[in-house]
Amino acid sequence: MAVRLINAQAQVCKLGKNVVDPMVRQFHASCYTASKVALSKFDSDVYLPYDKLSKRLDIVKSRLNRPLTLSEKVLYSHLDDPANQDIVRGTSYLRLRPDRVAMQDATAQMALLQFISSGLKKVAVPSTVHCDHLIEAQIGGPKDLARAKDLNREVYDFLASTCAKYGLGFWKPGSGIIHQIILENYAFPGLLMIGTDSHTPNGGGLGGLCIGVGGADAVDVMADIAWELKCPKVIGVNLTGKISGWTSPKDVILKVADILTVKGGTGAIIEYHGKGVDSISCTGMATICNMGAEIGATTSLFPFNQRMADYLKSTGRSGIAAEAQKYQSKLLSADSNSEYDELIEINLDTLEPHVNGPFTPDLGHPISKLGANSKKNGYPLDIRVGLIGSCTNSSYEDMGRCASIAKDAMSHGLKSKIPFNVTPGSEQIRATIERDGISEVFDKFGGTVLANACGPCIGQWDRKDVKKGDKNTIVTSYNRNFTGRNDANPATHCFVTSPELVTALSIAGRLDFNPLTDELTGADGKKFKLKAPFGDELPARGFDPGQDTYTAPPTSGDNVKVAVDPNSTRLQLLEPFDKWNGKDLTDLTVLIKVKGKCTTDHISAAGPWLKFRGHLDNISNNMFIGATNSENNEMNNIKNQRTGGWGNVPEVARDYKANNIKWVAVGDENYGEGSSREHAALEPRHLGGRAIIVKSFARIHETNLKKQGLLPLTFANAADYDKIQPTSKISLLNLNGLAPGKQVECEIKNGDKVEKIKLNHTLNDLQIGWFKAGSALNRMKELAK
Repeated sequence: MAVRLINAQAQVCKLGKNVVDPMVRQFHASCYTASKVALSKFDSDVYLPYDKLSKRLDIVKSRLNRPLTLSEKVLYSHLDDPANQDIVRGTSYLRLRPDRVAMQDATAQMALLQFISSGLKKVAVPSTVHCDHLIEAQIGGPKDLARAKDLNREVYDFLASTCAKYGLGFWKPGSGIIHQIILENYAFPGLLMIGTDSHTPNGGGLGGLCIGVGGADAVDVMADIAWELKCPKVIGVNLTGKISGWTSPKDVILKVADILTVKGGTGAIIEYHGKGVDSISCTGMATICNMGAEIGATTSLFPFNQRMADYLKSTGRSGIAAEAQKYQSKLLSADSNSEYDELIEINLDTLEPHVNGPFTPDLGHPISKLGANSKKNGYPLDIRVGLIGSCTNSSYEDMGRCASIAKDAMSHGLKSKIPFNVTPGSEQIRATIERDGISEVFDKFGGTVLANACGPCIGQWDRKDVKKGDKNTIVTSYNRNFTGRNDANPATHCFVTSPELVTALSIAGRLDFNPLTDELTGADGKKFKLKAPFGDELPARGFDPGQDTYTAPPTSGDNVKVAVDPNSTRLQLLEPFDKWNGKDLTDLTVLIKVKGKCTTDHISAAGPWLKFRGHLDNISNNMFIGATNSENNEMNNIKNQRTGGWGNVPEVARDYKANNIKWVAVGDENYGEGSSREHAALEPRHLGGRAIIVKSFARIHETNLKKQGLLPLTFANAADYDKIQPTSKISLLNLNGLAPGKQVECEIKNGDKVEKIKLNHTLNDLQIGWFKAGSALNRMKELAK
């Protein structure tokens, strides 16, 4: 019966009113009585899918016969085949149908190059590209934006023309950061969206399951292929009490990161619930979900509530708010007695403001202990720069609360002691805070309002106040603080905290200042304490949209030409990767054995390398340059096993490739943590890599490796990591028998000594097909033929 229901829905879509089957007519009638509310003002002919999702959910619930968590409801209602899909949390591979795709400009280049090479004519689901990564912070918003448009004209023209040809919406440079624009325009309760950026989960603040992926995954969805995701476990976070005073939503996720660590959320969705949820604004919930990427979570989610409805209305989407309220209990909130794989309790009444870092986002310091911890660990106490904004904390509420602190300080004759940089999240936020006088407050405070872009958060920062190697401290309201992340200086100690604390610490200029207890000295010599921050959740006069920065695709892109100059240093059409030859991979050379943390920033650095994101060969010159070589504890200096000489990692890899020497890389725990950056998988594949062997993987990176035809393998015994030396030869045997759940036999040769170990993998049948074909894109073309 369940199968017939799904088939009936399919007939409705294809046949409209010309149907005979009475079951189909029943569905047809319900479809036409359901409210037609557009997904967004930019998708006027695509409607909210609540009716369809509700029917799919009925099928799943009848099969599982148990209470479902909220994330399970949203996820399972998007199943491609709810009647037959195997559903076991932490085990099954789900085949899903996302509602939309979003890509930022740095990752969109490679995603669209892959889509072009697929030969398809138009994207199958609503999709957008957002130009936010390529704008470097240097002087200030307008001048930096003008400079970026000039420097990146070739890339922007490529993205704009590709969007026009293949039916994608295009958000021009200056529009704002992808995640803020998604929240303002596209996210809705119950949405399933994939985005080619690790902080895509920001949309969970509006009740959507928004998941960061690599570009090849985006190609699947845009090509109307069901998207695959390992069925996540669900970690519940029960919030009690109420946010107040100096405590902010950012402190919730800083505390969760401290509890779970950077890999504690891997393979799980973080689902927030409890009475404390209602004390957090919609944009505050988005902040919490955004930074869930730092604990490795698949995504994070809040239940639909009035705060979300208020935000939807304020951003011109009252119809969506009303429609969501109809489905609130059935689809957009957890069933009572639903079970979590793990449960965390946080009392917001007693939650202290936190500052996390340096060098990792899960090293938590309550503000009352930050000074003592800093002195104990030798962190530089003098703060050099304070930075607020980014995709994590650039809402109207964030800006207003920081402005209240700045005004309080200025009433006592104080300003920021240090450079204070402000990044608006979108053109709408920039225009609104300018209209309402908030930008003027920051200007008088000594701040610089940067472009509506990622900027220093992703390393797009032309920093001049310190030299590389100089030990210094910065505080930010960003989400990520890996070594060298913001300014390419490995000696910069970056601390992540709320924008409110960044503002307060910028006034004091020191890490050992606690605004909850410590006093400042005003210009009149009198002591005073800063008042607790306050700010309007939403602008009383509504949002000012600012300049129109959106370009809709034409009805047909047949006459649009997309040209890539063969001599370009920024863009390069892709050549298919070679197909597996059916033989075991024997005597592979170890390119590098990585010691310690190896994020996607270490594997494929950002910053100045962003300009090569559309040119695979050029960007491959940054491969592994930030990873620490276990042989000498140095970065970007490895021994060439063929020549005996030493060189940088890309140079040695290119030498191996030229001499047909296949290689492996060996890594530690949570390898590939961080960004969704699929270049960290493309580059090893392009330069001759065949497998990556580590203790454990971060989710997105493991999938990206699979998509590009590499074997992502983990030690069955983590101690076997120590058996591999830089001079070892590695053989991966019996690959013709590669099968789901079956270990891979590995032979390690160290001189005359040979050891055999077992390696685990998570490849399913579909993904093994990618390996055999040479990549997921190759396999897509095989199936198309």
